[in-house]
Formats: sequence, structure tokens, C-alpha cells
Amino acid sequence: MQIALHIGAHSTDDDHLLNCLLKNRGALKQGGIVVPEPQRYRPVIRDTLKILRNDVATAETQEIILDAVLDEDDASRVVLSHEGFLGPAGNAVGQNLIYPHTSGKSARLRNLFSQYEVEFFLALRDPATFVPSVFERVSEPDFSAWSNGLDPMTLRWSDMLTRLKNAVPDAPVTVWCNEDTPLIWPEVLREIAGLDPTQTLIGQNDFLGTLMSKAGATRLEAYLEDRPPQNETQRRRIVAAFLDKFAKEEAIEQEIDLPGWTSAYVEQLTALYDEDVAQIAKLPGVRLIAP
Repeated sequence: MQIALHIGAHSTDDDHLLNCLLKNRGALKQGGIVVPEPQRYRPVIRDTLKILRNDVATAETQEIILDAVLDEDDASRVVLSHEGFLGPAGNAVGQNLIYPHTSGKSARLRNLFSQYEVEFFLALRDPATFVPSVFERVSEPDFSAWSNGLDPMTLRWSDMLTRLKNAVPDAPVTVWCNEDTPLIWPEVLREIAGLDPTQTLIGQNDFLGTLMSKAGATRLEAYLEDRPPQNETQRRRIVAAFLDKFAKEEAIEQEIDLPGWTSAYVEQLTALYDEDVAQIAKLPGVRLIAP
């Protein structure tokens, strides 16, 4: 059995991925792909990890977990998604690192399913918007107090992914940039579900509807139905054109209001992020989905 773990990052998904796959759970189940309801596995995994600490789950414990999560006996792939698998949003950055507890958290997740093939999936996000986004989700109103000397210029996803791979060397890792998600969304869904590249999913355009005006989303759906794209490249061009014309500004532009974060500072952070993504494309054992 394969276990696909979608581990975040925070403020990149809002369960859109899980909700789309749940809409298709009947068809997916016929292919042996099981997408459990989150309330069935998130508490079970959380509580079991607390008990196990750093120990490897016994075969009996792993069977108990899957029995609690699954109704099916013939699942070939199970998709589990939770942005909190690596910790709460408030701990997403610290010690000048992205997810400073990656090594321990990911190793414990791997130990939880040591008898099975495990894959990790993760959306990356520009630190220029990632840091403000996770700060918005904490109770501390003072950025300086929460950030505790953090230097965002030092944050590198490549470092986080290196720590992840070192902790779980046998587990493939697939990542993509949150900024590219609208263009590559169907491919991301298929990769996590383990589907054929030609397969389509019910509601795979729902996510785009959250980024566009209602009229734009309706016109996009009609256009794709009347003129089905011949390949992913063509589909991305169509989506890009509709986003350019109908995107809601508040959905694609984030207002950043942090002390000392000038437009020049934000641009520099984004430039460093772009350089980092180029390095990630070269990391062994890590696959980058890009437009």
C-alpha cells in the first residue's frame, strides 16, 4: 500500500485539494485509491504520534491506525492531507528556518507507516507572503515578539527540503510553488492521487473559481467544455488568459503591512525565492512540478 502525505505548507491550500478529491472518492475507490474524511485520520495520527514519540509504530499499531481510518480492505493508495502535519502555523518559521522541526516531524510520520511506501507532497510559498500569512494566524499581535529575531532573508525552502530528505531518504518528495498552483492544479491533484496523466476529476476547476469573478469562472468552464485543451500546455495558456482578465485582485495580491517591509525589501525576498526554486529543481529525490 502507498501512503500519500500532503503536508502543507500553511496558507497554501485551505483544504481545496482534499475537498476536490473527496468529490471524486467514489470513482477513486474503484481504482483502489482511498481518500478518508479528515476527521477520521487527523486526530488518530495526532494522538498516536504523541504516544509513540520517536518510536517506530509496531505492525499491530499500524494496522489499528488503518482500521480506524479506512473502511476498505483492498486499498492500494491512501491520501492523507493536513497542513499541520509539520506543526502549527505559529511554528512554520523559526531559528531562521522554514519548519525548523521538519526532521523530527517527518521521521515520526514515516515511522507511523514504516511497513508501507510513503510519499510526501508539499506546496512552497514565497517567504515574502508566507511569513506575513502565518503571522496572521497566530495570537501574538506584535510581529517582532513573534518573529523573535527572525531574518527572512535567510529562509530557504531548499534547506527545509534537504532536512526532509535526510530524515526520510526512502520517501519520494513532490513539491510545487503556490504561485503556480492555478496553472498546474489538475496535475497536482493527479500526482497526489496517483492517477493517469489523462484522467480528469470532478470539480478540478473549483479552485480557479475562488480566484476569479463568478462570471469569469463560468466563462472558463464553458470555454474548456466547448474547446477541450489538447494538452497541459494549452490548458495552462487558457487558464492564464482567463486569470489575466477575470482574476479577483484580493485573491492574487496580498497586502503586506509589516514593520520595515518596504516594496524593495519584498522584491528582494521574492528574488531570493526564485533563486531558491531553481536550486530545488536540482535536489536529488525531490520532484518539482512547474508550468
